Amino acid sequence: MRLLLPLLSLSTAAQALYFFIEGSSPKCFYEELPHDTLVVGHYTAEEYDDHRGGWFKHDGISVYISVDEVFDNEHRVVSQRGAASGKFTFTAAAAGDHKICFTPSSNSGRSNWLSLSHPNGGIRLTLDVAIGETSAIESSDKNKLEDLAARVKDLNARLNDIRREQVFQREREAEFRDQSESTNARVVRWILIQLTVLGVTCAWQLSHLRSFFIKQKLT
Repeated sequence: MRLLLPLLSLSTAAQALYFFIEGSSPKCFYEELPHDTLVVGHYTAEEYDDHRGGWFKHDGISVYISVDEVFDNEHRVVSQRGAASGKFTFTAAAAGDHKICFTPSSNSGRSNWLSLSHPNGGIRLTLDVAIGETSAIESSDKNKLEDLAARVKDLNARLNDIRREQVFQREREAEFRDQSESTNARVVRWILIQLTVLGVTCAWQLSHLRSFFIKQKLT
């Protein structure tokens, strides 16, 4: 099914709407976008449950999303399949009409008779799209950005702690190395002193014994 309906104005805006899709026919919208315009959309697909008497999403629903540049021979810029609820985003590479299509599917086995159990039938798709300046769209994800910033700060703090610990360990290693070198130097110095004393003692004893033997021979 092709439906010509402007989603949003050209200025920065956001609005939510819902519509019903029967079977596997896609629902398409045409939107003229200026060059370098950011578009972010959030969607939720639901099926009608007779037992609970309302629209509910479940794991069996999936949604295929495609965005084509009408002015460029239907060049496809977005092609993704998501769960019952999710998000899509793209930036208009050039000014012109863009065709945004949604094709939901369900493996619940109920989609064949939903049109009989509910006047609208099929799957209800709720769409919330923001289009315009990047700053306006990023404001909706402020909490996520703040959470990421907090995590980055925490990682930086941990890295600083690790660096300080490494510096401390290097300083301790340098201190132990200096102590070991100082101890080794004192040991070598003491050994040299001992060898010198022993050498002098041996020389004195040899000189004394020589003089003794000489005197004993003369007498």
